[in-house]
Amino acid sequence: MPDKLSEIMAWKRSQLAPRVRPVSESELSRADSALPRPPPFERSLRRADGLLAVIAEIKRRSPSAGDIRPGASAPAQAAAYGKAGADALSVLTDERYFGGSLDDLRAVAAGSPLPRLRKDFFVHPLQVLEARQAGASAVLIIVRALSDPEIELVHGAVRAAGLEALFEVHDEPEVERAVRHGARMIGVNNRDLALFRTDLGISERLIPRFPKEALAVSESGIASGADARRVRDAGARAVLVGEALMRSDDPAALITAFRAPL
Repeated sequence: MPDKLSEIMAWKRSQLAPRVRPVSESELSRADSALPRPPPFERSLRRADGLLAVIAEIKRRSPSAGDIRPGASAPAQAAAYGKAGADALSVLTDERYFGGSLDDLRAVAAGSPLPRLRKDFFVHPLQVLEARQAGASAVLIIVRALSDPEIELVHGAVRAAGLEALFEVHDEPEVERAVRHGARMIGVNNRDLALFRTDLGISERLIPRFPKEALAVSESGIASGADARRVRDAGARAVLVGEALMRSDDPAALITAFRAPL
């Protein structure tokens, strides 16, 4: 069976190659100083009431689900999520596989006060610079997709740009790598990006291995209050939900279900 993540990463690297140029930490720092400060991402997820935080994702399609909500307006969806009580937003900016763009992030940043994760496949500091310029608060680092030197390069760029990083993991060795690279937020993707199978048991297995100070996020496959309770019981402080919220006619009711106490 083909490895979908490898396919996506190969495409991302080839797409980026004609534009790659050196991006120094000083250039990233200058951009950070010149731009308005984005709302903090991690702080928004550490809810004082102890309830599960919700990162609501704007996603028109995916390789696993196909079309989810084609033609959806990113700023309108962000506004709906804000009204529904989301704590933060995730904006897909990959066009080929997910139907997103940096213009979506720019439009969302212009109209929403919520913190924003640029959800994409990061391989180079240039993407981090673009994320900062487009109004991101944080970016995604997929541990499986990068070598340790690449993680160090991208994470250094994230820090220089004044952004935050959500490290995404899928197994125990990746948790160890994320911790070695100083991850403050670690997300478990319950969907294996190689084979696109989903299993909430991955969060249940991995989150107890996180350092206590790391903020644990469970990503993918969460569609009900029962799903949210499973990952919360495993130690998740936040969930990242895309497909279920994009398909929902009542995102506020779904977010309320995710947060419902035992």
